[in-house]
Amino acid sequence: MKENEKMLTIGQFAALHGINKKTLMWYDEIGLFKPAAINPVNGYRCYNYHQSPILETILLLRELDVSLEEIQKFMKNRSAENLKCLLDIKIAELDNSIRHLQAVRKTISNHSRNMENLLTLDLSEILIVEKEECYLVTVDIDRNTSFEKEVELITAETVKYQLGRLHDASYGSMISVASLENENFDDYCKLFIEIPFLSQKNGLHIQPKGKYLRAFHKGKWDTIHLRYKYILDYAHKNNLKLCGFSYEKGINEIVIDNIEEYIVQIEIPITELL
Repeated sequence: MKENEKMLTIGQFAALHGINKKTLMWYDEIGLFKPAAINPVNGYRCYNYHQSPILETILLLRELDVSLEEIQKFMKNRSAENLKCLLDIKIAELDNSIRHLQAVRKTISNHSRNMENLLTLDLSEILIVEKEECYLVTVDIDRNTSFEKEVELITAETVKYQLGRLHDASYGSMISVASLENENFDDYCKLFIEIPFLSQKNGLHIQPKGKYLRAFHKGKWDTIHLRYKYILDYAHKNNLKLCGFSYEKGINEIVIDNIEEYIVQIEIPITELL
């Protein structure tokens, strides 16, 4: 009688672990987790407290998307070594998932911020903003690079950096300040990819920390040179020296159908002239 009093019914044991008793019945049927005893009078399944850690291990592995086949294999050869091996694999998978989710969160946060800015954006305004250092994956292009070749180059980099989807990063183009000052407004030299949480930064382009002139262009690409002329004039009048590259990035392509509505954000590093 004392031993029976230590037993739990299937309903009690299921409630203790926050699962449905049908789950326990199924685990029993497939031989994964059997009751401690069967009541000889009514045939009901009974469980004891010693089984709780084992069931919790199974539930944890199921939560980690370990297949039933893998769990059954482990249960037949339970050991600290086998469990550690199984958990280490899942830790690595979780770390990859976390990095992916962090990247997705940063991407959608950027989209959200862009949408918020669009609601109050004065396209005629030129701003001076502070930016943190940023690492960019870049590919070299010139005015003779075809669109097809640009797609090929970008695709190769997305594969290299294991981007699951294009939305895992943001994209843009670069033109040197020297080209702008020489009025070579179509002399683009690089395409860039900004990838959140890069694990490898050696050999990447560094977008420097510091002050940037930020402006916007709305409409087709063939009129962006007019905006650059205005920016150059603005910098001259305000005693600002443009440095390095201009970084261009579309900020509203996901909410427009007409290219006339396309908005490009332009950011150029600056220093103040003495």
